[in-house]
Amino acid sequence: MRKLLILLLCAALVACGGKQANQASGAAEKVPEQKVYKWRMVTTWPKNLPGVGVAPERLAEVLRKMSNGRLQITVYGAGEIVPALGVFDAVSLGNVEMGHGAAYYWKGKVPAAQFFTAVPFGLTAQEMNGWLHHGGGMELWEKLYARYNLVPLAAGNTGVQMAGWFNKEIKSLDDIQGMKMRIPGFGGEVFEAAGGTAVNIPGGEIFTSMQTGVIDATEWIGPYNDLAFGFYQVAKYYYYPGWQEPGPTLEMIVNKKAFDSLPPDLQEMLRAAAGMINEDLLSEYTARNNAALEELVQKHGVIVKRLPDDVLRELRRVSEDLVSKLPGDDPLAKEIYESYRKFRKDASAYTEISERAFLNARAETDDLAQ
Repeated sequence: MRKLLILLLCAALVACGGKQANQASGAAEKVPEQKVYKWRMVTTWPKNLPGVGVAPERLAEVLRKMSNGRLQITVYGAGEIVPALGVFDAVSLGNVEMGHGAAYYWKGKVPAAQFFTAVPFGLTAQEMNGWLHHGGGMELWEKLYARYNLVPLAAGNTGVQMAGWFNKEIKSLDDIQGMKMRIPGFGGEVFEAAGGTAVNIPGGEIFTSMQTGVIDATEWIGPYNDLAFGFYQVAKYYYYPGWQEPGPTLEMIVNKKAFDSLPPDLQEMLRAAAGMINEDLLSEYTARNNAALEELVQKHGVIVKRLPDDVLRELRRVSEDLVSKLPGDDPLAKEIYESYRKFRKDASAYTEISERAFLNARAETDDLAQ
């Protein structure tokens, strides 16, 4: 009897184990294969331009790895699928899923979008990140772009830029009267109000326009990219500070329908990858700009100069006036302006006793450290 009971118990255990194995096998068979999303991203940048042009490629590679191949993005440079300044419409209409560029390029269509790239004498890169991610700016950006079937994400910053390249020396405000300069966004409006003529052309057309005299001056980004574009060949005066773009944020825009089609984990990966690129690009420019500037000066004989005080004062005066009028009658634009203005005021108060105070102290004591 004891042997019989042992045999029956063993048989029952085997049967139970087999049933569980079959159930597990059946469950595994029912798990559907994970969908692979193949997207296209168009950009405003020339293909593989150091910094801003390579950043979208890095973003796509990071997302491919994070998603284990479930989100595959092919990146196209300016003009490969759509013109540089056609990115916004292409993504908004759903012709492509994603785009990478700068919000101030769309000022003719969305004037308030300029607040999310750069405002003359406005927020630095560090302050922009603070406003966007902890000061309510991101929510306002999303609200504004929802009108155009878009989801915006901050995806890069180049830090304080240079004021630009000029084919003649700027000694006073008189020297910019009638000058034709490639300068987009708010900066262009301010330049025009101060007496110049603003021209908005994509980066890939700047060199030829300077070379042929279509424009007399240009701002682009800073030494890292300006060296790559060879601007030292068409202008010898390189001016600072970059009053027009103190902390220009770049954007990744995603078609809303395409974004909503992604499962929640891939949506979060998109946000995380954009945040990584936002920080990484700023770090890259911080690391590369000075070496490029040294090469421009020492190898190519570029003359680096500070804009005269009267020019900067007039640009600041005009800027404050124009920016305050930009919202017009649009309630959302007014809300964005008030949020931006308040954050700048609050951030500036601490910047005076932190960033500025430290940098002044470091400069004053540099000779002691030699």
